[in-house]
Amino acid sequence: MTEETTPQFSQEELESIKERVLAALEQVIDPELGIDIVNLGLIYEVELEQDGFCLIKMTLTTMGCPLADVITDEIHRALKDVPEVTETQVKLVWYPAWTTDRMSRYARIALGIR
Repeated sequence: MTEETTPQFSQEELESIKERVLAALEQVIDPELGIDIVNLGLIYEVELEQDGFCLIKMTLTTMGCPLADVITDEIHRALKDVPEVTETQVKLVWYPAWTTDRMSRYARIALGIR
């Protein structure tokens, strides 16, 4: 892609797109817990480049989670609804380790955790 055809988003536009990416990721439900991956605190970072490449850095509740591929596939499917995202890569990270402290208030209430 040449510089002339590369979309140039302002910082404000990038932040707006990232918000829509997070909203799309809220549609991805952890099959074991029945709560979306954003409210579970599994999303650590969303990086969005000018060319629409989106890198999702996330973790799972357990290192050997058998549903990693299912969740990754659902992320790719959800981000197809964000037109500015041209390519998605999901990178699993294990540090810092996920704990229930990362969960939103909504997720805590839904799962009965104080």
